[in-house]
Amino acid sequence: MKLRVTVDGKVYDVEVDVLEGEVQAAPQPQQPSPSPPSSAPETPATPAPVAATTPTPAPAASGKGVNAPVPGTVLRVEVKPGDSVKANDPLVILEAMKMETAVAAPSDGVVGAVHVEAGQAVKKGQLLVDLG
Repeated sequence: MKLRVTVDGKVYDVEVDVLEGEVQAAPQPQQPSPSPPSSAPETPATPAPVAATTPTPAPAASGKGVNAPVPGTVLRVEVKPGDSVKANDPLVILEAMKMETAVAAPSDGVVGAVHVEAGQAVKKGQLLVDLG
């Protein structure tokens, strides 16, 4: 079916196929494109950089362990065994969904063991650091 459409004083001839058994929706206004499409390739948008999140305490595992709050990849380990930490000090920085998540100490303590290293993939709930 051919239709003639006028938009903002400009006339466009369009061809429409009507399929049997299909429900016909009311026509939606669309922007006309009177000129042929450009042959230049489109430049994809560059995503904006993502800022690191504020450290949030991770729930403790059995005893004084600190677990991964989300699945991701370890970007940095900020502590080593024997380090004294205060509540909310960052222990491990994870990357999840292109965002940095700081996993923080839930309370004051001394790092007993670090169970991960930079570049390692971790699952949600995986033990990262023991606090004593």
